[in-house]
Amino acid sequence: MSKVLVIYLMAEPETPELARAAVDGGADLIELGIPFSDPLAEGPVIRQASERALARGMRTRACLDVIARMRELIDVSIVPMTYAAILEAYGYERFAADATAAGASSPILVDLPVEVHPELKRIQLIAPTSTDERIRAAAANTDGWLYVVSLTGTTGAREEVSARLAALVERTRALAPAGLPLYAGFGVSTPEHARAFADVADGVVVGSRAVQVAEDGPDALRAYVASLRTAVDAA
Repeated sequence: MSKVLVIYLMAEPETPELARAAVDGGADLIELGIPFSDPLAEGPVIRQASERALARGMRTRACLDVIARMRELIDVSIVPMTYAAILEAYGYERFAADATAAGASSPILVDLPVEVHPELKRIQLIAPTSTDERIRAAAANTDGWLYVVSLTGTTGAREEVSARLAALVERTRALAPAGLPLYAGFGVSTPEHARAFADVADGVVVGSRAVQVAEDGPDALRAYVASLRTAVDAA
């Protein structure tokens, strides 16, 4: 079965065209960042992109409009990724309804524990620090796939990346329902990283580097994603 390639982009006016370029390059799913003023889980690249988007007026309603425009251009899943404070302000049920109406799939809420707002269908995250109990709960309650946060960073040889991630994936598979797809991210920037992640997980999420390349426009992003696609397909 082919591995899934997930590309993260920040919600900005140009994002629909960038998303189309990413899909043309081979992305299977677009993760869309809804900007937040204090994105704790993000490194400098996505934090800066979030600040830029907010400065350009990208509030939640505007981001939902971006999703609707993306849906007109691409036919892959669009997964909003944001923080609980955004939904607290907008309304959980309202966000779920409006995001679905715009064409989005279930969101990722970085800082919302699995037991809080269990009625909101969403993609759960687990990390190397997660206890077996937390992994079981996240896996049992996630919608469609589980986000495995590698926290390996971008340095180190491919074998090192694989070894650390493989241990987490192996532990998660033993605790999760059989067949639940595990997509791994955080620290993937090169085709070599993508190949290493795809060797052990069911999918690969590429964030900061995709956001950087997207600043150079659709053609640059399409070429970058195509290089990742080739690497992931070789796994």
